[in-house]
Amino acid sequence: MNRVLIRVLPILMFLLFHVSNSENEEVKQSLIRFMNQIAAVNVERDQSWGWNMTSDPCKDKWKGVSCDLRLQSVKKVVLDELNLTGVVDIGSICKASSLSVLSLVKNNIIGLISEEIGNCKSLTHVYLNGNKLSGHLPDSLTQLSNLKRFDISNNNFSGKVPDLSRISGLLTFLVQNNQLSGEIPKFDFSNLMRFNVSNNNFSGPLPDVKGRFSAESWSDNPQLCGESISKVCPASSTSTPKSKDPSRMQFLIYSGYAVLGLIILLVGAFILMGKKKPEDKADVAGKGVNAYASSSYDESKFTVYKSEYSASSELSRVTMSPLVVLRSPTSHALRFEDLLRAPAELLGKSKHGSLYKVTLDNGATTLAVKRVKDWRVSSQDFKRRMQRLHRARHRNILPSVAFYSSKQEKLVVYEYQPNGSLSRLLQGSKNGEVFDWGSRLNIAATVAEALAYMHEELREDGIAHGNLKSTNILFNNSMDPCISEYGLMVLDGEDPPSNSSEHNHLDPARVFTSFKADIYGFGVILLELVTGKLVQGDGFELVQWVNSVVREEWTVEVFDKGLISEGASEERLLILLQIALKCINPNPYERPNINQVALVINTLKDEEDKSSSYQ
Repeated sequence: MNRVLIRVLPILMFLLFHVSNSENEEVKQSLIRFMNQIAAVNVERDQSWGWNMTSDPCKDKWKGVSCDLRLQSVKKVVLDELNLTGVVDIGSICKASSLSVLSLVKNNIIGLISEEIGNCKSLTHVYLNGNKLSGHLPDSLTQLSNLKRFDISNNNFSGKVPDLSRISGLLTFLVQNNQLSGEIPKFDFSNLMRFNVSNNNFSGPLPDVKGRFSAESWSDNPQLCGESISKVCPASSTSTPKSKDPSRMQFLIYSGYAVLGLIILLVGAFILMGKKKPEDKADVAGKGVNAYASSSYDESKFTVYKSEYSASSELSRVTMSPLVVLRSPTSHALRFEDLLRAPAELLGKSKHGSLYKVTLDNGATTLAVKRVKDWRVSSQDFKRRMQRLHRARHRNILPSVAFYSSKQEKLVVYEYQPNGSLSRLLQGSKNGEVFDWGSRLNIAATVAEALAYMHEELREDGIAHGNLKSTNILFNNSMDPCISEYGLMVLDGEDPPSNSSEHNHLDPARVFTSFKADIYGFGVILLELVTGKLVQGDGFELVQWVNSVVREEWTVEVFDKGLISEGASEERLLILLQIALKCINPNPYERPNINQVALVINTLKDEEDKSSSYQ
């Protein structure tokens, strides 16, 4: 038996080795094919270029190639300004399934973007500007759901642009100086940071750019129309056929009246039925909460609302104010008594309140419930604020599922995020877990953009975050950072108006201070990212330590040693540190605007994404 094993083992090892590396060999062959087609004969490629079968793209640092930290998969291909004059082969480059950045800026490359670009599922940044590319843009571009930056300016592309507006994370759309036609996609312009479609052949109405971009962004498109460019759009002819069928129109009108009348009758009947049995509702609610109170869960771990609602008379008064469900994809029939009855685990406590993990539907649904503490605001104003926050949506702001407000209690319900917080991620990095510079910079840029959006959207309402810190930066199922608990806190000593609209009683000084407090909180988060140190309390100790080290001109000692050993750019680390120091300036009037901060960090991130690890 041992002899057989000795003979077979080398063969098994060879087969296993061959199978585990066959995919890598295929990718390497495709990358070489890409380079052979894109590189002109006049481009000198010595041995240091790599891009051959006798070397490894990651371990041997091929020209323009960057890989992941494990040196196993290609992440970036950056070949800018190398006088490349060949043909771009998208099908070959997209064999590298982990490719996130493709940059071929300012060469003389010809060819087109083929449909095979849809295979580059991980692409986040595409920079093809300054070449001689042509043809139509493929519909498969819409499959790049992770795309954030798209720059194909200064080429010869033509035809219509696919509907990239469905890519929710798109931040840059630059297609100026081409021959593109058709209508401009209706992007979410509140999220776009850079936008330019000038000098093309676009036609039709100009989308609402939310006042974020100047006329230079769409100039030299003679067939565009709309109010913002003082050119009336021609009336659509599609509405005329409807007027040719008056009998059908009358039928629809009368049907609408009938449906409306039926709805009114149903509402009236529902109200009458509700008035007949008010006692039954109180009984049902009381039984629900009492069921929770009599449960056998550990009192030290599961103590959400029990102590507050021990008296039956108090329970009946609480349930008079219903749970308001804003959105509930996980639980369509969510009720207040369901929350009281469900097992709840205390996740954390602070001076602002407590956070609980609540499990419903026998474990099928998990929610996070925030109890807001000592906030003297009327139920009407609280409801108004929560509904305003619900309308100000951003993909990186954790939305509330529901809220509850009574004189004694204010609760906000979220979907539970199982991947933890930024604080936890930083804690893990201290214990040896990988938390690389690129990930930290991406988190900084994402949080800055989300905060900038909310500040702009809610400034007139005077609603800032109020308690921005690393424990309130959570990660969703895709590990994208989301700001949680937005707008649930007010500044210490601030009394929100009672029984009246907040908007009518805004104190400009307090509004200014609250928004600048968010800038300070974000600055502390940046310090955590560059230093790797965890915040204690309000972060004052970290701020004090960083300032003392910088004053002694030992700035490099501030940076996380793990980032330095990783090879992170000290120049970019220093820039991010300088941004953080500006944000934590003791004088609120000296702190920058969050839009300025977001712009600088995004520029920094773009440079990082386009850079590569080769020398």
